[in-house]
Amino acid sequence: MADPSSYRPRPGEIPDSPGVYKFRDEHRRVIYVGKAKSLRQRLANYFQDLAGLHPRTRTMVTTAASVEWTVVSTEVEALQLEYSWIKEFDPRFNVKYRDDKSYPYLAVTMNEQFPRVQVMRGAKKKGVRYFGPYSHAWAIRETVDLMLRVFPVRTCSAGVFKRSAQIGRPCLLGYIGKCSAPCVGRVDAEEHRGLAEDFCDFMAGRTGAHLRRLEQEMTAAAEEMEYERAARLRDDIEALRRAMEKNAVVLADATDADLIAVAEDELEAAVQIFHVRGGRVRGQRGWVTDKVEAVDTAGLVEHALQQLYGEESGDAVPKEVLVPALPEDTEAVSQWLAGRRGSGVSLRIPQRGDKKDLMATVLRNAQQALVLHKTKRASDLTTRSRALEEIAEGLGLDTAPLRIECFDISHLQGQDVVGSMVVFEDGLPRKGEYRRFQIKGRVGDTQVWHGEGQDDARSMHEVIGRRFRRYLQEKQKSGEWSDEEAVPEEEGVTPADDGRPKRFAYPPQLVVVDGGQPQVAAAKRALDELGIDDVALCGLAKRLEEVWLPDEDDPVVLPRSSEGLYLLQRVRDEAHRFAITYQRSKRAKRIRTSPLDAVAGLGETRKQSLIKHFGSVKKLRTATIDEICEVPGIGRRTAEAVAAALAGAAPAAPAVNTATGEIIEDDDR
Repeated sequence: MADPSSYRPRPGEIPDSPGVYKFRDEHRRVIYVGKAKSLRQRLANYFQDLAGLHPRTRTMVTTAASVEWTVVSTEVEALQLEYSWIKEFDPRFNVKYRDDKSYPYLAVTMNEQFPRVQVMRGAKKKGVRYFGPYSHAWAIRETVDLMLRVFPVRTCSAGVFKRSAQIGRPCLLGYIGKCSAPCVGRVDAEEHRGLAEDFCDFMAGRTGAHLRRLEQEMTAAAEEMEYERAARLRDDIEALRRAMEKNAVVLADATDADLIAVAEDELEAAVQIFHVRGGRVRGQRGWVTDKVEAVDTAGLVEHALQQLYGEESGDAVPKEVLVPALPEDTEAVSQWLAGRRGSGVSLRIPQRGDKKDLMATVLRNAQQALVLHKTKRASDLTTRSRALEEIAEGLGLDTAPLRIECFDISHLQGQDVVGSMVVFEDGLPRKGEYRRFQIKGRVGDTQVWHGEGQDDARSMHEVIGRRFRRYLQEKQKSGEWSDEEAVPEEEGVTPADDGRPKRFAYPPQLVVVDGGQPQVAAAKRALDELGIDDVALCGLAKRLEEVWLPDEDDPVVLPRSSEGLYLLQRVRDEAHRFAITYQRSKRAKRIRTSPLDAVAGLGETRKQSLIKHFGSVKKLRTATIDEICEVPGIGRRTAEAVAAALAGAAPAAPAVNTATGEIIEDDDR
């Protein structure tokens, strides 16, 4: 691990101008490429205290052994150079979208003497016009089959084309009129290229001119009593219209636009792009990437734009690009896109109307793609086995943790404090054994409500203690199982009776707590108090994605690509979801039974405003009328009514939450 101070440039050495920089490792391999408006300010951010850096940035700067930069004159040049270097060096710490090469495209090989229409996959080739991508190859073939009536461009391979030229007879498509048969000289190269260009124009969305031309020719043929030709033109028009109907109209104003949406979590991001031409969705594509660098949504959008348009030009770049967040250098990116297109490009966030609705659809596709990607990883037995082995190796366990329990604490400003326990066996969730806890704040055998003084570490200590105290009790009962503090995840759902002991009878091989050192220390203290020393324990801090072990000053940093880290993240996120769902249900119940309900004319919106302003009903009860009047929407008469209602509320009993007026339910009875 290198010390960044060993290769830090001297003060004043870095220019204060736009440029692109490269970090290299000890073997001179480029590991990261970035750009900046000011190289001096940007690079200074990398050479600060390591504790203040994002963990991914910290890993990069400690892996690097040198840094170098190139000064450019404008931010647009910096953007272009950054893309070129990322493509050339493939740095390991830069976000790289894994393009799904399974998407088929409709391609027209304009780089050949006799252009060919075909289905193509994989990397794009220079001089080939692409349309799509499409969801299925058969959809392309259906569209092409309809359009060959009007634009009889060759679709045969080079071998078939050469063979037909040698024998002087066209293939079947040439005989039935779906190919102009340039192989036998029915049309020359120039005429055939004209057909291919018309085909491309129609696929690019310029459909009106071709339809009007065919309609005029049909009318003229009918007037000249060439009814057979008029009928054929009529069928051609119908074929083109059927081809157009295969793409739904989504924007009524015939807009040419690309819509980009991003769904992300701490480790991965999915990008979906809808290509809209002439108001119709002409294609869709998607990527999934590991977030190997500290990057936000705007940064992901900028990377997507670079990959999407880095090698495109002309009509491939639309007039309008709609994104969920604008890149940091919006003006520079817009100029770069305009340079690729040859004219102005609007880069913006849709705010209302059909475009915003369509963006929501693209976002749903991105979210589904991310879920599908994660599900595929989670459902693969080999991947799950590798994840468990990596966890065992990273935490120094003797065996793979086949049963993992994860605990999380959720509350809102110290109120409605709850805990959750989720169970994963063999890397898969076992929802029938999920449990949830209402925090009581035990001190010895006395129950004390800590209110806003309640903290996550104390709550974690209580939850872990209650869970393993029940484990010890169940172990002593030798088969007698109680319903103590256990509820299924959904109302009315009961775990299947598979002959196994229920509730807390099974100990986990690994306990994961959501949090860092304080939460891990609290959980360890609870286990020590019960004399349990055969259960492994760790914590996963959400912001830094670091794994903390008891009594260790430094965290365990699992590799970014580790399946073990991915599984721990899934377990932690599931515990958080389960906890916050329970906490929200309790909060809704508290609001429904609030003393504020007695105030006539006080609606839910103003109730929420009062609670949000003061933080709790307890603080609101001690506020003066003038202080209550400071809340937006609360007049003096309403403030007096609120104060009177709270003053007349019954005093809290010992077993009642004095902050909310809600009776604390006893989970142990």
